[in-house]
Amino acid sequence: MQILAIVVSLAVTLVAVALFGKTIGHIVSVIKLGQPAGRTNDPGKRTVTLVKESLGHTRMLQWSHIGVMHWFVAFGFIGLFLTLVTAFGQLFDPHWALPVIGHWFVFEWVSEALTWTGLISIVGLIVYRLMHLPRGDKPRSSRFYGSTSWQAYYVEYTILGVLICILLLRGLEYQLSGASTFHFPMTFFLGGLFGGLSEHGLENAVYVVAMLKILISFAWMITISLNATMGVAWHRFTAWPNIWFKREADGGTALGALQPIMVNGAPIDFENIEELDEDAALGVGKVEDFTWKGLLDFTTCTECGRCQSQCPAWNTDKPLSPKLIMMGLREHAYAKAPYLLASSDDERKSLSQLVLDEQEKPLVGPADVAVIDEEALWACTSCGACVQQCPVDIEHVDAIMDMRRYQVLIESSFPSELNGLFKGLENKGNPWNMNPSGRMDWAKDLPFEVKQVGTDVESLDEVDYLFWVGCAGAFEDRAKKTTQAVAELLNIAGVSFAVLGDGETCTGDPARRSGNEFVFQQLAMQNAEVFKETGVRKVVSTCAHCFNTLKNEYSQLGVELDVIHHTQLLNRLVRDGKLTPVAPADSSLNGQKITYHDPCYLGRHNQVYDAPRELLAIIPGAEYAEMPRNQTKSFCCGAGGARMWMEEKLGTRINLNRTTEAVETGADKIATGCPFCRVMLSDGLTAKQADGSAREEVEVQDVAQLLLASVKRGE
Repeated sequence: MQILAIVVSLAVTLVAVALFGKTIGHIVSVIKLGQPAGRTNDPGKRTVTLVKESLGHTRMLQWSHIGVMHWFVAFGFIGLFLTLVTAFGQLFDPHWALPVIGHWFVFEWVSEALTWTGLISIVGLIVYRLMHLPRGDKPRSSRFYGSTSWQAYYVEYTILGVLICILLLRGLEYQLSGASTFHFPMTFFLGGLFGGLSEHGLENAVYVVAMLKILISFAWMITISLNATMGVAWHRFTAWPNIWFKREADGGTALGALQPIMVNGAPIDFENIEELDEDAALGVGKVEDFTWKGLLDFTTCTECGRCQSQCPAWNTDKPLSPKLIMMGLREHAYAKAPYLLASSDDERKSLSQLVLDEQEKPLVGPADVAVIDEEALWACTSCGACVQQCPVDIEHVDAIMDMRRYQVLIESSFPSELNGLFKGLENKGNPWNMNPSGRMDWAKDLPFEVKQVGTDVESLDEVDYLFWVGCAGAFEDRAKKTTQAVAELLNIAGVSFAVLGDGETCTGDPARRSGNEFVFQQLAMQNAEVFKETGVRKVVSTCAHCFNTLKNEYSQLGVELDVIHHTQLLNRLVRDGKLTPVAPADSSLNGQKITYHDPCYLGRHNQVYDAPRELLAIIPGAEYAEMPRNQTKSFCCGAGGARMWMEEKLGTRINLNRTTEAVETGADKIATGCPFCRVMLSDGLTAKQADGSAREEVEVQDVAQLLLASVKRGE
């Protein structure tokens, strides 16, 4: 029995290690096909982030019970590696133990604790998966929909088998050694299972179980070596570099700023665009146009489906799933790799027809011919839920936006509705194609004068803030009310501000999120010039999209601004006693319920969650009610990613989904802090009031309007 165990175990191990090494080399060669990406800055911060996210499981613990179970499984995988070494020794001597630490009680206790907690956790994860399988009439509601099920089951049952073998070996060791229970605190009772065996029988049992443990472990290694795209297994190795090379070295998510178009690892200089190589890829049109970090992202995807479960497009029956995008790109990259790695035309011609077909496949197009369904690509609202939820720091939004850029700039292939958007931005400096001369109409009915730069003040050094009105705040009727409310509150609080008036143009957010980087750069450079001329330093914005673009993206053009959202500034003014909310004199108005919708570009993209809630909480006579999906798990209104200007032709409407959730809180007021959100939620509320599923008295208002009404009661 011993000879058989040794021969079989060593033979399988040699095959597994050889295949494993070869596959690692192949994975590295595929990732290196990507374009340059500078991800080595601040190595110290990156290492600290890796340690925090790994040991602290900070990303996994967003789903607490799943995160805890995964922690024990993951660190059991690492911490119990020495038990595999022990199993090899036991093939030759059933009494063998690791030198020095083998009989050290600390090592024994920790090993047993990790084994039991790992066993309980993997059983818990198996049960969870079985309970949440895609089934019934709503299979898409499962986050495992579309995942490669057999791979997940195989990995889980491999872990289960290994842990059971470890426990059986500990029981055999106890029975064979005759040692005290002190060294086997959690496994001594398992020795009773083998009480009837002789010493020779116990030794043979050790050989068999040790061999079984080795075979299970290295069969797993062989299996994943034959499946380089088996992310559910490979992420155990690729997650570490993927986290270390994440976009933000300090641990932040790949949200906020959208990265500029890169060519050969450097951003395009749009001021000298004529010097650009005419063959340079603007965005991503082929899988090899992604950076190597993008290819590492695809390789690392675990198919857990957390991104999918939070995606507003997927949850409203559209074809976009961030998980399926990553899986599709991974399969395509590795299927096409032999062609890309071939060193000559003759070698390429000798490749299989499957590889040649993959090479010809377009990256984006109709679902039946392309890697990525064009309907899925344009369904993205860029809300960032996928990036926020991903436990291994995959940068989905960057990948989607880069593919959009290529479609717009090179292929001129985009939804027809965007023609009007681009025309308005290019000709009138706003997405509604309104005359710029009307940018100050919102201020006509205010009881005080709003100062304009160049007319009332020469430089912004003369005031506290530049009030960035934004296109919606200037032209959209509902958003104008927010602009007026903020202006009134700042005036009441004694905060001096000025606006640019018709000197203001769109920040370029809709252009950039729809893939039109040229128009974004045109608008941004125009604004940057105005900022330099007027000495802009401190900016307050009512639009979450303007706030994000000015705060996070204009630095790419050399413009450094101190940007604050109006809810943050107003909250500070209330705390400082410069604004005082007052309870309604009419008691019948007390007890009004308010709920709050987190704008994606304020919340997930910039982590501003507390300020608007604190403002709503201090409004006297009001009751605050939180929606089930809130803060990091808030549901999108459907307007981001330039979707504000595109029709929802597939599935159900995102704004109706969110409005339904808001109405079901019983709220009288649905508050938000973004004009895009206000438009979408107002339209959703109108539709629900029309069909009788929402009360007529329910209103959508900006936080500033609710605060102003409360403050004015005291005047």
